[in-house]
Amino acid sequence: MNAITKRLVDLRDWVDERFPLMSLWNEHLAQYYAPKNFNFWYYFGALSLVVFGLQIVTGIWLVMNYKPDADLAFGSVEYIMRDVDWGWLIRYLHSTGASAFFIVIYLHMFRGLMYGSFKKPRELLWILGMLLYLMLMAEAFMGYLLPWGQMSYWGAQVIISLFGAIPVIGTTLSEWIRGDYVVSDITLNRFFSLHVIALPFAIAGLVLLHILALHEVGSNNPDGVEIKKLKGPDGHPLDGIPFHPYYTVKDLMGLSVFLILFSAVVFFAPEMGGYFIEANNFIPANPMQTPPHIAPVWYFTPYYSILRANTINFLWIDAKVWGVIFMGLGVLIFFLLPWLDRGAVKSIRYRGPLFKGALGIFVVVFLILGYLGLLPPTPERTLVAQVCTVIYFLFFLLMPIYTSLDKNKPVPERVTK
Repeated sequence: MNAITKRLVDLRDWVDERFPLMSLWNEHLAQYYAPKNFNFWYYFGALSLVVFGLQIVTGIWLVMNYKPDADLAFGSVEYIMRDVDWGWLIRYLHSTGASAFFIVIYLHMFRGLMYGSFKKPRELLWILGMLLYLMLMAEAFMGYLLPWGQMSYWGAQVIISLFGAIPVIGTTLSEWIRGDYVVSDITLNRFFSLHVIALPFAIAGLVLLHILALHEVGSNNPDGVEIKKLKGPDGHPLDGIPFHPYYTVKDLMGLSVFLILFSAVVFFAPEMGGYFIEANNFIPANPMQTPPHIAPVWYFTPYYSILRANTINFLWIDAKVWGVIFMGLGVLIFFLLPWLDRGAVKSIRYRGPLFKGALGIFVVVFLILGYLGLLPPTPERTLVAQVCTVIYFLFFLLMPIYTSLDKNKPVPERVTK
């Protein structure tokens, strides 16, 4: 052992005597036993952590030159893009990272749906994950206003005004969110504070709780078999392997592929044809001129389609109010999945045709709603959105029936490849 290595070991031991460094390392990484049959779908949890770190770092550098002022915000973004050394790269890393975050989160959630990662004993883990999803949506919405472009301004104006549709408290609630009667400098400062300070802390805290809950109940796997039930003489699961070095190396490979694709977007198509950054957001916000078509960023559009699909006044309640209600329910209903699914098995590998068909239809409907949310409404598109909205909610509401009636395959005692 050379002198440098010995000094590092001595430093580690000194820290470990005063802080549970090695016990944390062993418990949550080196000696955390994960199922040995993780596949492609298990990359996205680790990738979401990487993207979150990227957003924090790039966000800090952007804040150094950004001005949260209605008169200066747009110009400060242009200054970052044109005059700050590598400012254009930092801005595009952050904007592309926002979309990448939602891509990996949606794929992470889809994996949970496929393999039943919300079922017992992981109900709380799923709820914490959904709270993270809500916080991420709030973080993205707050950050979307900060460039102070036309789409940022009017998108925020439209979304906040939706709260005004809530009976009795709607108007007051909208004014409380904006801090003013319209989106203004006060709103910009308020959203800046939440986006830069409050919500990142909330997300970081929920990430920590999510990981702790995961390591308490153990990771699910493509077979849906609980590996903790079968342990060897050493007390370790027979079908598990240490997360480090096996899955750290595996995740590094996935990270390498992800970074190649991510870099290709950043350097060759950072605006992604207007899906990541709209053309109207390169125009300064003008409260006196509304853009021809206002649409949220792509990761909000499925719920925006649900909002617009409600066009009928019912029970003396305005259609706009029903739209807000169903848009909210479209997100919140995911929290109920652990209790809606009555299936005896977790993984789609052993599910019957009813669940597989329902999940496939749900994915198609979600994508259609997302696409329709990007387009201006027409009678034909509204009709399609209404049909898709009904199917969207039927996937959840009928789940207790079709999961209990489904003809499942026998689940193996131990994990397979």
